[in-house]
Amino acid sequence: MVVLVLTGALVLVGGGCVCVVWAARGGPRWVRAVSAATLAAGELVRGSKGSGRRGSGGDDSGD
Repeated sequence: MVVLVLTGALVLVGGGCVCVVWAARGGPRWVRAVSAATLAAGELVRGSKGSGRRGSGGDDSGD
């Protein structure tokens, strides 16, 4: 069961990445919508990654 959930998550992430690349090359409207959702989810994950863990030795230089 866990393998199925992880496989499904991997397929969604891979599909999102494909849509981001396709949208950058001028894909259809639905691809741009999926791309925007993927990028927004990535920003949410990036923002939540460091909350409450400042100064734990991680390099947060903002590159």
